[in-house]
Amino acid sequence: MTRLGSSNFFEHEVPFFGVLSSDPSQNPDFFNWNRVMIRYCDGACFSGHPEAEFKNETRLFFRGQLIWEAIMDELLSMGMSHAKRAMLTGCSAGGLSTLIHCDYFRDHLPKDATVKCVSDGGYILNVLDVLGNPTMGSFFHDVVTLQSVDKSLDQNCVAKMEPSKCMFPQESLKNIRTPVFLVNTAYDYWQIQNGLVPDSPDLDERWKICRLNIQECDAAQMKVLHGFRSSLIDAIGEFHVNKEGGMFINSCNSHCQIRESWHSATSTRIENKTIAESVGDWYFNRKPVKLIDCPYPCNASC
Repeated sequence: MTRLGSSNFFEHEVPFFGVLSSDPSQNPDFFNWNRVMIRYCDGACFSGHPEAEFKNETRLFFRGQLIWEAIMDELLSMGMSHAKRAMLTGCSAGGLSTLIHCDYFRDHLPKDATVKCVSDGGYILNVLDVLGNPTMGSFFHDVVTLQSVDKSLDQNCVAKMEPSKCMFPQESLKNIRTPVFLVNTAYDYWQIQNGLVPDSPDLDERWKICRLNIQECDAAQMKVLHGFRSSLIDAIGEFHVNKEGGMFINSCNSHCQIRESWHSATSTRIENKTIAESVGDWYFNRKPVKLIDCPYPCNASC
């Protein structure tokens, strides 16, 4: 009953700004590229691949993987098969989708093309919530089970562990062959509100306020949030030494930055670099980019 679950509710037009902008002042490195936005409504990062249409005694059509493949076939037929440069990117579920489909994207483009992937807000952490429950782990498990997502995940990973764990970037990044850039905030409000401090009748009133506004958190709660940041830094530790990888890990309390905070006078910065400048330096091999911000609230550009 929403645009996240049915194309019946899509808006008629989607504004292209940030990484999709055709304005060189907003998008200096990619403004004149061909740009395609794939609308999302399948609920599992374009990865559902069930064997049957019936699930839970209901006629459900979870065919995200087939949607992805059909769109790729169409784009390739329209000229993308001759691309010299290409980038797959997305934010939130789109950032997770980017990681899941990064190598598929690379493998269907010319071998001599420069192909890279940029995941924004897609590095979802598999950590216990403040009540000690595996909220995000259970959520991923249910999605993978419902939509048979395991067929779309890296099969080497799936052979080693419970399939839903392979959907988390901490595992999936180990197997991606294509260069990846991570854009993430260490205090992602979507993850805080849905994974770390999910809405629950068991929460005390202070947490209910803090989860919605980081500025209202007390010292003890901020210690927990700083611990969440530490978990992210630890999780990307192995990726940090990846020579082809790049990262822009800031400390804003935000989510999805490649469109809203890509490149402007008010964009968030690390070492005086915007996300657009950082991704451009990395994509065109101008310089290595491994930027990690200091802890909240040190960054005045947030």
